[in-house]
Amino acid sequence: MGERFSIERHDTDILILGSGGAGLFATLHAQATARPGTKITLAVKGLIGKCGCTRMVQGGYNVALGGGDSVERHFMDTIQGGKWLPNQDMAWKLCEQAVVRIRELENEIGCFFDRNADGTLHQKAFAGQTADRTVHKGDLTGIEIINRLMEQVLARPVEKLQEHRAIGLIPTRDGSALSGVLFIDMRSGRFRFVRAKAVLMATGGGPTMYKYHTPSGDKTMDGLAMALRAGLTLRDMEMVQFHPTGLLAGDHTRMTGTVLEEGLRGAGGQLLNSRDERFMFDYDRLGERATRDVVSRGIYAEMRKNNTSKNGGVYISMSHLGPDLVRSKFKGMVKRCADSGFDLAAGKVEVVPTAHYFMGGVVVDPDTRTGLEGLYVAGEDAGGAHGSNRLGGNGVANSTVYGGVAGDVMGLDVGSMGSHRDPDPAVLEAEVERAIAPLSKRPGNVQALRKQLQDVMWDHVGVMRTEAGLTRGLKGIAEVSAELAETGVPDGDLAFNLTWHDWLNLKSLCDISEVIAMAGLERENSRGAHYREDFPETGDLERSYFTTARREGGELLVDRAPVEFTIVRPGQSILPEGEPETLLKAAE
Repeated sequence: MGERFSIERHDTDILILGSGGAGLFATLHAQATARPGTKITLAVKGLIGKCGCTRMVQGGYNVALGGGDSVERHFMDTIQGGKWLPNQDMAWKLCEQAVVRIRELENEIGCFFDRNADGTLHQKAFAGQTADRTVHKGDLTGIEIINRLMEQVLARPVEKLQEHRAIGLIPTRDGSALSGVLFIDMRSGRFRFVRAKAVLMATGGGPTMYKYHTPSGDKTMDGLAMALRAGLTLRDMEMVQFHPTGLLAGDHTRMTGTVLEEGLRGAGGQLLNSRDERFMFDYDRLGERATRDVVSRGIYAEMRKNNTSKNGGVYISMSHLGPDLVRSKFKGMVKRCADSGFDLAAGKVEVVPTAHYFMGGVVVDPDTRTGLEGLYVAGEDAGGAHGSNRLGGNGVANSTVYGGVAGDVMGLDVGSMGSHRDPDPAVLEAEVERAIAPLSKRPGNVQALRKQLQDVMWDHVGVMRTEAGLTRGLKGIAEVSAELAETGVPDGDLAFNLTWHDWLNLKSLCDISEVIAMAGLERENSRGAHYREDFPETGDLERSYFTTARREGGELLVDRAPVEFTIVRPGQSILPEGEPETLLKAAE
């Protein structure tokens, strides 16, 4: 490969990929539980505290804190919202440990959340839930959590590799364990291989392969693409969550697709079509307070009927609640809309379903361990906790709960591990060759190819799906992948060569888009975020299955595995008999 592509070597004990809620919490917990002298390294594609999807969280953090609410109620909402597909042991730990983690966020991390007049934490209503349980900091909760976590991590003696892009999980020669991770140091363009005894993959999701999406463009499913190449099994890969209310401000602005948070509908916001008709009760008895998948399909149905706003979506209206109230409760949202030319408090705002979150991910156990020794996965990279649909407010809870779990488990595990494991040189070389492939080809238009992929995914692998559409989608994905393989990038200075990284981003998106479409074909029923118009029925809940996907010998294999009802079965409940169906208060 020559001096230009030589690999720098580096060792650590615990390596954490990603600095969202999962990565930062894992860093703090690993330092607290590991033996003195354990070296901990935090590596991130961007800058610590300035990237990751947790920072973008607006709505809040689900936690059962009494007042009639309970861990059992939170758990049942999560299982029913996920249409009986979640890993129940993971869902239970999420709900149970959220109570512990919210106190930790306040008392140890230093977060300050909104409170009631009596000093208790204020909890607001979110769709698909039977109690007001969403703790928040106005409508900018994620910034509060990440800023405080960042302060804690930056103050600790943790090695920090910023602007380091992970490109390959490198196993041992026999494939039985993970040796370490191959990076590109984006600042220099050089390769760096970091051996580690324990690696946490917490790189986040980022379904930016869709025309409308909420994450920033550098969120490109890199972690799942690496896991797939490493032979790990992924689950629920058809389950892409579309948030119903992404801002629709036109193609000229990157604000299009950004979320208008769920609390707007929880507070009484109304969705209106082009005739100013409130349409959601035509699709579900809960109207705007139905789960995200149901509301997204209702909006999409109105779009297909051409009952649309100027830019092709629908409207959300809050003015009937009183402009002053809206301005005081949703300051961040009012400003975001004003920046895009809309008056949320007194007018109407155009919205469209927007790809927001990925329920699918690596198969893990409730302690974040994977099938590859030395690799742990937490946050949006991990599948199982949400099943087919994530409840609003469960995302940041999932990241912080399982980030902490991973840090605790890794900190203890490394104490019994021996020396560092040597990498498989063939895999290491293959990952380098894969990354430098576009540098030897004639430069082309990577951004045009990315837009082509986004259109294919929105049109054929989006909110509504059919066998014919998914088949067309696979054909379109293959065409983009084939053209990308022949498209090069300038190979001059590799330091901050953003076109090179755009190419690598799109390669990850193409790889995962294929898995989404293949898993969508495998699921011949409709559950949560996955809706097949040719198979609209839910299917037998007692025989529920989740899809699995893995690569073997270059071939993508998609299969099914039965859901294990370890805590509660369909038709049953763990709530005490006679407990009211809902504890939701009337919208303020």
